[in-house]
Formats: sequence, C-alpha cells, structure tokens
Amino acid sequence: MIIQTLVNPLDSLERQNEKLQRIATALMRRVEESTNSSGAAYTQFQRAAMLEQEVRTRTHQLERTLELLNESNARLGQANRETEAARKDISNAIETIKEGFALFNAEDRLVMFNSRFGMHMPDIRGRLKQGLGFGEYVNLASGSKHLSLANSETREDWLRKRVNQHEFSHVVFNVSMTHDRWVQVSEHRTRDGGTVIMQTDITDIMRIVRMERDRLRDDQARLISATLEHLDLGLCIFDSKFRLVGWNQRVSELLAIPTSRFQMGVNFDKLFRQLRKDFTLQDGIKLKDLYKWTRSKNGRSPLAFELRGGGNSILSVSARDMPDGGFVISFTDVTSERQATKALHNANEMLEQRVASRTEELAAALDDAKRANASKSRFVAAASHDLLQPLSAAKLYIASLGRETGNDKATRQIAEKAESALASVEHILQALLDISKLDSGLASVQIAGVPLQVIFEQLSDSFKPVADAKGLDIRIVPSTAIVSSDATYLRRILQNLISNAIRYTDTGRVLVGVRKKARTARIEIWDTGIGIPREKQNDVFQEFMRLNADASAAEGMGLGLAIVERASKLLGHPLKLVSTEGRGTRFSVEVPLAPHTLEEDGATKSIYPEKFNDLQNLIVLLIENDPNLRNALTMTMEHWGVQVIDCPDRTEAVGILREIGVSPDVIVADYQLDNDELGIEVINEIRKEFGAISACIISAIRTSDLSASCAESGLEFIQKPIDAKRLMAFLKSSPLQQPLP
Repeated sequence: MIIQTLVNPLDSLERQNEKLQRIATALMRRVEESTNSSGAAYTQFQRAAMLEQEVRTRTHQLERTLELLNESNARLGQANRETEAARKDISNAIETIKEGFALFNAEDRLVMFNSRFGMHMPDIRGRLKQGLGFGEYVNLASGSKHLSLANSETREDWLRKRVNQHEFSHVVFNVSMTHDRWVQVSEHRTRDGGTVIMQTDITDIMRIVRMERDRLRDDQARLISATLEHLDLGLCIFDSKFRLVGWNQRVSELLAIPTSRFQMGVNFDKLFRQLRKDFTLQDGIKLKDLYKWTRSKNGRSPLAFELRGGGNSILSVSARDMPDGGFVISFTDVTSERQATKALHNANEMLEQRVASRTEELAAALDDAKRANASKSRFVAAASHDLLQPLSAAKLYIASLGRETGNDKATRQIAEKAESALASVEHILQALLDISKLDSGLASVQIAGVPLQVIFEQLSDSFKPVADAKGLDIRIVPSTAIVSSDATYLRRILQNLISNAIRYTDTGRVLVGVRKKARTARIEIWDTGIGIPREKQNDVFQEFMRLNADASAAEGMGLGLAIVERASKLLGHPLKLVSTEGRGTRFSVEVPLAPHTLEEDGATKSIYPEKFNDLQNLIVLLIENDPNLRNALTMTMEHWGVQVIDCPDRTEAVGILREIGVSPDVIVADYQLDNDELGIEVINEIRKEFGAISACIISAIRTSDLSASCAESGLEFIQKPIDAKRLMAFLKSSPLQQPLP
C-alpha cells in the first residue's frame, strides 16, 4: 500500500517543520486572496487535515493488526508442531503397550489404535481406520472367521451381546478365538464420553487354569473313588445316555456280578441283565418298570424297592435322578435288619400274648379286689348302721342316768365319761364309713353353688365350745364367697381340718379365712400347734397315722386327714400343707368360684341381680344390625336396669335421638353395619351432633388394626362373643348421668 503525505518522513524534524510552515503560509495567503466569501477553501483545508489524521490512525491500526496476525500465525505453527509431536509421542507410547489399544471419541468414532489392536482377527485388521464407527467395528468382529462361538450361539447372538456390553461404563469379558486362543477385552468410558478398549491375550493363563482344573478334577475323581470304596453300600453312577461312569467294588460283591463286567461306558441294560435270574424284585416293582424309569426324559421321581436273592439275602435299592440327566443307583444289604425285625416281631407277638395273659390275670385279681372292697364297704356300712343304733340308745340311757343322779357327783362324772366314750366310738364309726365310701368309688357328689358363710357359721357353732374348753382362740373370718362344690363333703373336709388343728394346738389360736383369686377361693386353716416335721408331712394323710402316738382312741384314730385327702381328690380341690415344727401348720383347699359371680368390694354378687343402683336410669344407644344379637343385648342390659334405645343403623339412630331430643349416656355399636357403614364412623357423626359420648365398638374381628383405630377414636373395644362381665364393667366405668331423684 502507498501512503501519500505532505512531508517526507525521512526528512529531519527541522526540515519537516520548515516545510509545514511554508505550506501553512501559502495556504493562508491563498485563503486571503480567495474571492469566495463563504470560506469554502478553508473548510476544505480543514477537512483535508482531518482526513489526513484519520488516514494516519487507520494506517497505524492496520500495521498493528498485521503484526498480531504474524504473531498468531507463529504461535499456531508452534502449537501444530507441539500437537504433532504429542500425537507421535502418544502413538509411540501405545505402540509400546503389549495389549491391543483403541480409542473411540464421544461420537463412537475410532480416533487412534495401535498395531496390536485386532491382531487376533487378521481378516479385519486392514479395515480398521480412523473415523470407523463402533457399530461398524463390532459388526466386522462378529463376522471374523477367527471368532469361536459356543455350540448353540450364533454370530447374531454374539453381536447383540457385544452391543449390550457397550452400554456399561466399565466391562471386562473373555472372547474365545480359533486354535484354542483367548482374548480378554476390557472396555472403559473416559471423562469426555469416549471409550478405551484394551485387548489382552490370556491364552497362556486359560491353559494354566484348564490344567489346574483338570488336575483338581482328577484329584476330586480319585477322592470320590476312594470315598465310594469305603462305603458299605454298592453304588453305580450312570450318565444321561445310560452309560456307567462310576462304581465301587461293593456293588460287585452284593450283586454277584464279575468285576470285569464293570467297565467305563457299559450300558445299564447290559450290566444288569442277570438281575432277572438271580433276584426277585419286591414292592410291586418289575424289571421293565426299572428300565422305563431309567429312560424317562421328564425327570425321574425317587425310586425305592427291595431285591430278594438266594440264601434269603435282601438288598434295599434306591434310584435317584441327577441334574445332568444321569442317575445313581445304590444297593444296601438289609438282610440282618430284616431278620432282626422279623425276630423282634415274633418276640413282640410272644410278649403281647404274655401281656394279654397277664392282663387277664390282673383283671381277674382286680375284679376280686373290687368285690372284696365292695364287700368290705357293705360290711362297714352295715356294721356302722347296726352299731350306731345301740350306741345312740346307750347315749340316751347314760344321758338320762346323768340327769337322774342329782347331786351324786361321782355318778354324774362316770356318766359324762361314758357319754364321751360313746361319742368317740360314734365318731370313729362314721370316719370308717366315710373312708369305705371314698375307697370303694361309690361316693357320689352333687356340685352346686355353696355359700361359704353358711358352712362357716355351722363350724363356728360346733368348734367354739371345744376351743374355749381347751383355752384356744378360734376365729373364722366371715366370707360372702359362693363356691362350686359338694356342700356335704366340703363341710366334712373343713370340719376334719379344724378338728385336727384344735387337737394338735395346746396354746395360741386357730384361724380360718378365705383368700380370693380371679376364679377360685382358697380356704386356709392356720394353727399355732406343734407343727409337722418335714419328713412326716406326706405320711399324715395315711390311715391311722397320728403324730401323737400316746393319744387315746377318744382323740381319734388318725382317719381325719385321710378323709380330707380322698375327699379333696374326689372333688378336684387342690390340697396343700405348709408346716414348721414347733410353730404351727397351715392347710389350704382351693375351691372354684361358682359360675356367674362377680367379686366386688369383698362381696360376691350374681352377674344378673335384680337391680344395679349404679346402672339405673342409664341411657344406652345400641346400634346392631343383627336382630337376634340386638334383642339379646337389649334384654341383658334392661335386666341390669339400663334404658336401651336399640337401632339397626345410623339413620334410625340419629332420627330417634332427634325425635326424643335426648342425648344417650353411652353408645354401643357394631363395627360392621349394613350398607358398608362402619361403627366408628357412625359414632363420630353422632358425637359431632350430640356431643362427646362414651362409646364402645363390638366386633368379631380380632386384629390389632381395629384395636388401634378404636384407641385413636377414644373408643372401648369388646370382642364377640360378648362377655357380659366385660360389658357391665365398661358401662360402670363410663361417665354416667346421676340417678333421677
């Protein structure tokens, strides 16, 4: 470019100033001499000066831009040289790698690879070029003739599996090549989305592994062979084509087949063809059934049967299928076991005959004993009856004699002693009669509700004078419990226990009381007597056993506790004894409470009394869709004095409450009502309109979820069948209205 200027830049600064001054003088003179009054000439001069300045500025910028461009070109050249050097370094580096290496970019295009990449497939090696797509590469690999596939695998299957493997970020797999070669392919994703593929020849490693596996298989085969030889049973193993692949020497001995016939690969039919000659199949199995089982293709169920050979030998045979389609047959000599079983069976038959014979003898002896016992009981009963009659007359005569003696003190004392002796004889005879009845099994009981207080009052009247005469303090604590027992035998049990306590207590007291439990009442008799030694506590319940051997017959013959023990067993009332020698004894009898009783504040009441003052005027809204259950609940609660409003559903319940204008005290609702209504929802709706009302849900559903739902809504939950006690307890615990005056 040629740039024209008014001065020569090569001139010195003084020369340039001189020229510019001369130019300026000439221009000024020309302006002054100009005839144009508008000053156009000056304007043009001024414009020319500005244009020159702008041209100079632009020229300077262009020169700077050219310099920057030259510098950029120089740096670009240097960068290209460095890049090419780096590429050469990378190429040289990947060439030094022993494995095949290839790099695909994020678009799955081949960027670079070394000479070893694809070396196991020389038929596709020449077609690998930069820019080749990954799909094209695996398509070439799947078509290589050097790729070795499994028996059932096609090249399309291999291609599909290889493409699926490319979806993973990191994957390692082995590829089988022809001529027994193996390549391990390792594929990894780079940070920028590219893919690096490494190909490693692992042929030597695979051959070593195969050799080691073969060695282990041989060792395992030897171990299995040694194990089979140590088994006491004969064993044969066949493959899926019915060929023998394993056996032990024991099978030859059991089946009497020459060892030479057991050879690897021999057919099952050929090996066991002589079974039909030497053995008889048992358990309904025939030889053709066994052949059919071996040839089954749909899985074989376990097969078990027995072979019976000459000399009464018996073999137990078990045939089982194997996962590879083969099967195993084992033979066990069970001759000794069968002979032992037969001998045991014969012995059992002989033993059963002996037991039956002895049983008949024992039954006859038992019948004799029962007849003797019955005769004894009849004799004791008759004797007691025959003796008690004259004894009663004698007692009357002696009592009359005592009254007629008047002031004859000696005669009166003799009469009193005779009367006491006769009373003792009467007591002994009655005890013998009781023992006889209990031992004979002829005693009959009548279980009913027995008020304990009635028995206590009778016993108190009987024993208080005796205790007072001996200087003892006897106390029988009142009780309102009603128990389920036989009144006569229960009275006799308590009478004997109290009598025994008074007899063996010299000083102190005798206490009788009741401890109430949930379903039973335990009657306890305490005394402060001599106590019973531990070693004799089991003996005191035997007949004619008395702790005080020096006591006279008038003090008893030791039959009281024997009667107590037998009567308690007869009634099913547990009897317990706790005693400390020198301190006293406690006897206890546990008796069940009578049905339909409720313990309240120490008193026993019927569950259906005439009136319950605390339930009078209680208004209960009953919502139950079952009419039978609704009527039964209504009658039960009305019998307690409750006023019941019974309804089958929510609509009728709300309608009645609105009509009568009264809010119920309690709501009892079934959980599942008609029309898919739920009792919890119905109660919540009624509460919204009529206020917070105590309520409960009744249902036959027994789940924790329902219980939790009731608890969340503040509802009681009572399961069906409904326990009247539970319902009554809920009504009593609810916030009730005050009774009407």
